[in-house]
Amino acid sequence: MLLLSTPQLEGLVDRDAITEAVSRGFAEIAEGRADQPGPTSMATSADSARFILMSAVSEASDLAGVKLLADVPDNAGRHLPTQRSMILVVDRVDGSPVALLHGAVPTRVRTAAASAVATRMLARPDSRRLGLIGAGALAREHALALRDVRPFDRVVVWSRTRERAEGLAADLRAEGWPTTIEVAASPRDVVEQTDVVCTLTPSVEAIVEGAWLRPGQHLNVVGARPRADEREVDGEAMARASIWVDDRATARTKSGDLLRAIAEGAIAETDVVGTIGEVVAGLVRARRSPDEITLFDSVGIGAQDVAVADVFIRAARERGLGTLVDLSA
Repeated sequence: MLLLSTPQLEGLVDRDAITEAVSRGFAEIAEGRADQPGPTSMATSADSARFILMSAVSEASDLAGVKLLADVPDNAGRHLPTQRSMILVVDRVDGSPVALLHGAVPTRVRTAAASAVATRMLARPDSRRLGLIGAGALAREHALALRDVRPFDRVVVWSRTRERAEGLAADLRAEGWPTTIEVAASPRDVVEQTDVVCTLTPSVEAIVEGAWLRPGQHLNVVGARPRADEREVDGEAMARASIWVDDRATARTKSGDLLRAIAEGAIAETDVVGTIGEVVAGLVRARRSPDEITLFDSVGIGAQDVAVADVFIRAARERGLGTLVDLSA
C-alpha cells in the first residue's frame, strides 16, 4: 500500500488533470459505469461531531475507495481543523490495498474541480466576472480551478474578515491572475457585481438571498457543512434558479441548501433538473437561455474522491513519491 501525506500531495496537484478526472467521474456515474451508494453519517449524543463515509467503485480507474470524513465543529475552539479525512483505495479487480491518502488536499482540489466542471457546463459563455464569497483555502482553490473555464477579467472577493479577503486578493495577484481583483463590502456586493458566484463558507444560515440574483448568473453553492439543517443560500435563491446536484441520493441527506428550501415549500425535490454527470453525458439539458439562473448544489461525493485519488496515485508512482507499506508482512 502507498501512503501519501499532505506535503507530498500538495506537490502532485495537476489542476487540469484533476478537473478532467472529476468530469469523467461524474459522467461514469450517469452512464452506469461506476457505483456510488448514498453516504453514511454517524454520530452519538456525546457532542456535535459527525463521521461520514463516502464510497464509490469505478470501472475507469479500476479502483474502489472510501473516505472517512470527520466533521467536528468543536475543533474550532481547540484551534484544530474542523474537518479531517482519510481516503482508502483498493484494486477493483482483486481487492488488494492500493493507497491511503490524507484527505485534505484531494478534498480541496476535487471540490473546486467539481465547480469548474459545473461552471463549464452551465455558466454563460460570456461570463467575465467571478465572485468568491469566502476567502479561505477553498476560495483560493476555486479561483485557480475556474480561471481557465471562462475568461474572467474581474474577481470580487468577500470574507467576514476583511484582512482575510485582502490576503486572498494579494495571493491571487501573486499567482499571476491577469485580472482586476477587488474586495467587496458584503455578500450582496459580490452577487450584484458578478456573473459566476461561488459560496465557500461554513455558514449555518443563508448569507445569499434570492432577491439579489440577476438573470443569467451561475452559482456554485459549495461551502455549507454536510448537514441537512445548514445552508448558504435561502429558499428564494433556490426557487429562482434551475438546480443541478452532484448526486441525488447524497443531496437528499446532506444538502441543507436543498432540504431547507424543500421544507419551507420554496421548491420540490422534482425541481432538481439532474446531476452534473448527466449534463456531461448528454442525458439531461444544460442552460436553456442566456437569462436562466443556474445553480450547482455541491455536497461532495465518493466518486470524486476515487477519481482524484487515481490522479494522485499515478503521479506519485511516476515520481517515486510516497511510502510503501506491506500490510501482509
